[in-house]
Amino acid sequence: MGTRLAAMILAGGKGTRLQSLTKKVAKPAVSYGGKYRIIDFPLSNCANSGITSVGVLTQYESSELNTYIGNGEKWGLNGVRSLTSVLTPKETEEGSNWYLGTADAIYQNIDWLDRVDPEYVLILSGDHIYSCSYEPMLKKHIQTGSDCTISVYRVPIEEASRFGILVANEKDEIVQFVEKPKKPISNLASMGIYIFTYKVLRAALLADHKKEDSSHDFGKDIIPTMLSEKRKLSVYLYEGYWKDVGTVASLHQANMDLLMSAGTTNLYTVQGDNRIYSEDAHSTPQYIGANASVSDSLINQGAQILGKVRHSVISGDTLVEEGASVVNSVVMNGAVIRKGASVYDAIVGPDTLVDYNEKVNGERDGIVLVVNGKAARL
Repeated sequence: MGTRLAAMILAGGKGTRLQSLTKKVAKPAVSYGGKYRIIDFPLSNCANSGITSVGVLTQYESSELNTYIGNGEKWGLNGVRSLTSVLTPKETEEGSNWYLGTADAIYQNIDWLDRVDPEYVLILSGDHIYSCSYEPMLKKHIQTGSDCTISVYRVPIEEASRFGILVANEKDEIVQFVEKPKKPISNLASMGIYIFTYKVLRAALLADHKKEDSSHDFGKDIIPTMLSEKRKLSVYLYEGYWKDVGTVASLHQANMDLLMSAGTTNLYTVQGDNRIYSEDAHSTPQYIGANASVSDSLINQGAQILGKVRHSVISGDTLVEEGASVVNSVVMNGAVIRKGASVYDAIVGPDTLVDYNEKVNGERDGIVLVVNGKAARL
């Protein structure tokens, strides 16, 4: 007997826009919020949605991510009736057959899907921050009889050229789709979250694989082809908190969003069934209000704060020495801020030392990333 809904998480991107943060680790393995990694969010959402078959497709610098995911135990996905698999590019006599695009990544793992035998397939990105259940989206997909349902998010029109943009009619049926248009036709942005009826998806992937001129991508090829074939494609409007953390600036902002109560998801509190799970299952961050040395900051357990911290997110196993100052910044696990140092509007990478009396972004010119003593301005 097959599975009702299987999930495939695309977690193989290089993450070059995160610069040195992803030099040795895959983007979904990057730290967020002090105690999480980005991959925790789609995996937790799958667990909270009752999805028992999850494939995680890894590729670049994947060893740490593969180890972290393991058998899915951290997210309750390794039970008798559940399956979490880390899926890597197929090996050939010439070596690894790297994924050519998002659709090719799913195509290369079609045998895994066939074994799972799902009725529907959920395609997810491994680098978005949000907390939800996918059940309402699946329910709409089934009720409308759609071949594909795309989760969409309203973005400011000035940012719309960064996304795949859709136009839908009064029945929420997609009538137009343009990937990263120079002149956006609407502000309905694809979140890169798709639910396909598997028989339809399988046929589309097989057909796309045979096209030599295809880039084998969902946004560039699969979706436009399905529209041209008059397939029924629908939108599902998502209205919760969602952040694409593909750049240093967006990762910094997503961390800062945790410090604001209005309009954001409190990821440190169990909200109904949508809890976010992580490797660090026991410690809880402390939201600290105004006091002598720390104000408006998230300080994770294990951090030693002897200096001053303002409006910042501090991971555990970090040290801010007496006389040091951290403002509007993210300090990742293992970092040390020495006495007399000051850090403004920055991300301090894992195991990074900010030395005695060093000034990081004192002029507060944009967001700065500091990794292993090297600062990179955006």
